[in-house]
Amino acid sequence: MTTPAPTAEPSLQGFEHHYAEVNGTRLHYVTGGQGEPLVLLPGWPQTWWQFHKIMPALAARYRVIAVDVRGMGTSAKPDTGYDKKTMARDVYELLRHLGHEKVNIAGEDIGAMVAFAFAANHPEATKKLALWEVGHPGEIFHELRMLSQPGRPHLWWFAFNQVDDLPEKLLAGRYRLLLDYLIENETRDPDAIDETSRRIFAAAYEQPGAVRASNAWYQTFGQDIEDARTYAPLRMPVLAMGGLNFDFVHPLLDGKATDVRYVEFKDAGHYLSQEKPEKLTAELTQFFG
Repeated sequence: MTTPAPTAEPSLQGFEHHYAEVNGTRLHYVTGGQGEPLVLLPGWPQTWWQFHKIMPALAARYRVIAVDVRGMGTSAKPDTGYDKKTMARDVYELLRHLGHEKVNIAGEDIGAMVAFAFAANHPEATKKLALWEVGHPGEIFHELRMLSQPGRPHLWWFAFNQVDDLPEKLLAGRYRLLLDYLIENETRDPDAIDETSRRIFAAAYEQPGAVRASNAWYQTFGQDIEDARTYAPLRMPVLAMGGLNFDFVHPLLDGKATDVRYVEFKDAGHYLSQEKPEKLTAELTQFFG
């Protein structure tokens, strides 16, 4: 079943909002353009709106499908199912629901993890895979340092989001504080994420159950790492990109794919789709063809 999304969602000219009931949950997704299907999966702490700068240009060549993954935005926030294999199944069933047999798929941050899991579990449905900042959870996650190190990203939120219950209480009515902190410290140009976007993201994570659901993306990393041990190397072409966390991209893909092209955004922070939309669009269109 597909139904219109609520009017609370921000509008983007040329794109339509929908819901679909798939894999025992409800996903919100945004579509526009014509051509081969190109799926975009967002990351934390954002929503599909993080792609609003690149979607119009991509829609000139592709049928763009931007999906709020399980627990994100106005998608449902069930109690379970936040391992990336299950979240990838959500996306797979959504695409079957839409009549697509094989797609190009791309993701940032948490979305990159789900996109990789999609390609690993549904290779027959994956034409090409692009991911950035960073990749699917792997053994290197066990080696991340608790203490900050000069010249290295301090991923303190990996631990913070592992804690049960407390983040919800601390962030209730205060999510904008966390959002602004991350933007100021994880970008080269904080102004690239404007006031309107910040309000959209903060409102999304102020919804009931939103912090709990986003924490669950991190709390399932252990299961994700176990699942990754069972995956055969990807055979489809892969585009792997990074800015602030580029140093993590190669180790997470080492031995996990046979045809990888790496691209570093040396002048960007973590949020490539908003900090460097023109360059990212160019890389994606060149890769997907």
